[in-house]
Formats: sequence, structure tokens, C-alpha cells
Amino acid sequence: MKILVDYEKCTGLGMCESLSPEHFEVNDEGDLVLLKEGVTDDERQGVEEAIAACPTEALRMGD
Repeated sequence: MKILVDYEKCTGLGMCESLSPEHFEVNDEGDLVLLKEGVTDDERQGVEEAIAACPTEALRMGD
């Protein structure tokens, strides 16, 4: 599985970064940076929580 980001929807609030900092970072300009696209089984729960917490629904997982 990998993380998919709709950068048009993302507003850089950082909810994802707080829940899964190994995958997401909001840079100094307020833009989301995807640090790691792939998701292991051990990381899946944290990433799913980050996706669910996104208020703009800019994140999802896919193949």
C-alpha cells in the first residue's frame, strides 16, 4: 500500500504530521511533504488514523 495525496485539497493543517510524523511533514511554507510513500503493516494503523483525521480528505491509501 502507498499513500496518495491530493495536493489541491491539502491545506497544510498538520493533523497527519502529528499522527504519523514518519510519513508526513508540513514545511515552513505550510505545504505537505510526503516523507515516505510506502506503508508497512506495522505502520498501517497510524497512517489510517492520519488519513481519517484529515479535515479536507486530501489523503487516502491505494496500490
